[in-house]
Amino acid sequence: MNWMLFKRMLVTGGKNFARGGAVSAATVLIMTVTLAIIASLIFLSALLSFTLDTVSEKVDVSVYFVTTASEADILAVQDQLKKLPQVASVTYTSAEEALIAFRERHATDQLTLQALNELGGNPLDASLEVRAKNPSEYESIVKFLEASPVLSAGGTSIVDRINYAQNKEAIDRLSLAIQVTRKIGFAIIILFAIASVLIAFATVRLAIYTAKEEIAVMRLVGASNFYIQGPFIVTGIITGVIAASVVLVLMWPATWYAGVKTAGWFDGFNLASYYAGHFVLVFSILLLSGVALGSVASVLAIRKYLKG
Repeated sequence: MNWMLFKRMLVTGGKNFARGGAVSAATVLIMTVTLAIIASLIFLSALLSFTLDTVSEKVDVSVYFVTTASEADILAVQDQLKKLPQVASVTYTSAEEALIAFRERHATDQLTLQALNELGGNPLDASLEVRAKNPSEYESIVKFLEASPVLSAGGTSIVDRINYAQNKEAIDRLSLAIQVTRKIGFAIIILFAIASVLIAFATVRLAIYTAKEEIAVMRLVGASNFYIQGPFIVTGIITGVIAASVVLVLMWPATWYAGVKTAGWFDGFNLASYYAGHFVLVFSILLLSGVALGSVASVLAIRKYLKG
């Protein structure tokens, strides 16, 4: 493309934006609100992911072994579990360690400690705490534990019980929450993207309407559709860039204030820290979103006008 033609479209697009006055300001305002919503969805998605990861770390399956099981057999089971692709980690707790932890938890409960001392031994079982990479994979891990021949020593099962049944409801709810959150988040993004294009489309159409006589003259003298479209596309891009810049600037005090007020609410998640650590990502998403929304709306609006 001819550089002078491209330069002329850039200059004309800038002049159209400046000449638009209130219309340009209104378009920037609407685009700013739209991009602010997109930014809010970014932070909401990050918060939900952080929360789900935190909850996932607290959900596990514990395998308790009979008191006669040898440590070697239990560690053999641990090695087998670590080889499973679904497993994130396996932690071994001996019967002695379980007893010490039990005494620490009930240090102020003298009745329980007295009853424990009267037993004259250690009634607690050694156990393996299994954490899956995905909460939905716990069921397959339990099936492996129930079917694996390594769980038998001398033909006798060394597994006393597995607490999957107790945690299954919580695990199922967590898995469902993850799936629903992803679907709803995707649907919200699509909804606001469509709404943003429609709003920007309407404002660009208004700008085109104010310049209809100029466009008519350009068509009479033989200007190509691309040349007519160019300045409006540039105007849309300028609108998106300004709106994205405004949102990026406003997010600094907003996230700082929200981070201070909600520091103890989200178990360590801080909006200001997230924004600072992911500024490049947020900047790229908002800038590309602003440019895309502004240019797409401009293209659709001017094409509709030229066809009409």
